[in-house]
Amino acid sequence: MDIDLSELSLAELKSLHTKVGRAIETFEERRRKEAFAAAEATVREFGFSLNEVVDHAKKSGVSRPAKYRHPENPDLTWSGRGRQPQWFKDAIDGGASADDLLIA
Repeated sequence: MDIDLSELSLAELKSLHTKVGRAIETFEERRRKEAFAAAEATVREFGFSLNEVVDHAKKSGVSRPAKYRHPENPDLTWSGRGRQPQWFKDAIDGGASADDLLIA
């Protein structure tokens, strides 16, 4: 695309400059909308909406393996991520160390 800018008046150049600036600023948003529309069309072919697929992906997130186990109740475990469970806090307050609760 070659535009002979030397043929344009100052007003035309300023207008073009403004339009190019807006196009640059909105480029990523336009591409995001195009990608969304393409993804939506693809999942519609499978009989789903994009929101259904995204919601399912969020719900089936990766679960982390247990890293710590309650010393007396082996059914109580914690991955070490997120909030500490009360049993973990109680054990630490009772004198145990985190290493004492690690799953071997």
